[in-house]
Amino acid sequence: MSQFADIFASRPVLADGAMGTVLYARGVFINRCYDELNLSDPSLILSIHEEYLQAGAEILESNTFGANRFRLGRHGLADQVNEINAAGVRIARQAVERLKEKQAGEAWVAGAVGPLGVRLEPLGKTGLDEARAAFAEQIAALAAAGVDLLSIETMPALNEAREALAAARETAPELPVLVMVTVDDDGNCLDGSSPAHAAALLTEWGAGAIGVNCSTGPATALTAIEAMRAA
Repeated sequence: MSQFADIFASRPVLADGAMGTVLYARGVFINRCYDELNLSDPSLILSIHEEYLQAGAEILESNTFGANRFRLGRHGLADQVNEINAAGVRIARQAVERLKEKQAGEAWVAGAVGPLGVRLEPLGKTGLDEARAAFAEQIAALAAAGVDLLSIETMPALNEAREALAAARETAPELPVLVMVTVDDDGNCLDGSSPAHAAALLTEWGAGAIGVNCSTGPATALTAIEAMRAA
């Protein structure tokens, strides 16, 4: 928790916003692999990071939300997990360094880890051990590239969040870990778990900070976060 205290201290810290939404708005269609743009169009990713910094962001998430072997495999890129994650961190770090050179402030780089995009057992065919191994592979690449913290985000189910968090604790125990779930219109996780239940388990499993992201809008997310905090 001391590392989180160093970052967040006693005040709110503004993070960046969506990457995929901005890429789509700029004409990159959803049939593309957005994470691969770290390799094929790094200047585009860099420009988005820099715009978020100019808007006041103090934390940048690397463009690696889907950079795990399951999602990359849909585009024939499962063998490029390391390269794509390393490039994502390098681009975000470049934006932060440019900010420092201008003496315009400081920012941290969070390694973004999104859901695998497959159904885990017992509802799907992917085993929990396979899920943890995929998360560990991505997290190892992010840690080696030099992220300041990990952001495990938009987790739809607690069993997947658990495997991602366990992979982080085993693979990069020195990094603080933020875990965020996504919730439905009723404020529950997509597996039906309540925010209070999610808060209790994520804390028990060793998350350094917890929260909600994406979902159906800020009002729903705020309600869920208030329930988490109360628990």
